Amino acid sequence: MVSFEEARSIILETVQPVGTERIHLLEAAGRVLAEDVAAPWDLPLWDNSAMDGYAVRAEDCLTTPCRLRVTGFLPAGAKADGITVEPGCAVRIMTGAPVPAGCDAVVPVEETDDGKGEVTLLEQVKKGQHFRFRAEDVASGVVFVRSGTTIRPPVVNMLAGFGMALVPVYSRPTVAILSTGDELVELGRTPGPGEIINSNTLSLAAAVVEAGCIPRVIGIARDNRESHLEKLREGLKADVLITSAGVSAGDCDLVRDILEEL
Repeated sequence: MVSFEEARSIILETVQPVGTERIHLLEAAGRVLAEDVAAPWDLPLWDNSAMDGYAVRAEDCLTTPCRLRVTGFLPAGAKADGITVEPGCAVRIMTGAPVPAGCDAVVPVEETDDGKGEVTLLEQVKKGQHFRFRAEDVASGVVFVRSGTTIRPPVVNMLAGFGMALVPVYSRPTVAILSTGDELVELGRTPGPGEIINSNTLSLAAAVVEAGCIPRVIGIARDNRESHLEKLREGLKADVLITSAGVSAGDCDLVRDILEEL
């Protein structure tokens, strides 16, 4: 008998992906990406503020506390066109808003007196602080997720961030599951003398679902040639066939002989 490791190697050297399809991003969680995905644009698309606060010029803030005149307001979603941070001034800015011309630092509102017409900065200011720079996360053209990646929530976030509504994924294999034996009865029936419930099929089906595949339970092959032929023929129509029991050298162990015949 081959070891588990040998059996796995034989299988992995033999099988191939069953195909690909494009599905909606909302349905893609848990599926396996079928193509490398490159960024169609920079992320972020522009320099923007990482904090609610004030856009300033660091050279105006060499001492603390520092008092500046507030000359504008930039909420998230606004355009910074025509807005400039002049010497000695600040622009009130919200998280995600594009930074205005002349600005090279953002001071969080928590480090100020939250002034409206004028604002006092209470902490030292460093050039570039609290900026999210263009392409800081991903630059246009860069592959940010590789084929073969299982799509989990962070990947969904990235794909959505680039507007990718349809995602190329590998198709889910269908996996037929067959248990064998006259002693088996299906779930829902109380077993009588010499009978046991066909629990292996259910646990295997659960493992198939957990692995991202589609289970097809094809029932029980009874301990005769005709039943094994019928059930194994049906099982071989799936992408994968899993059998439980019936592979030893007993009088009723028919699986290997019937599979060889088929």
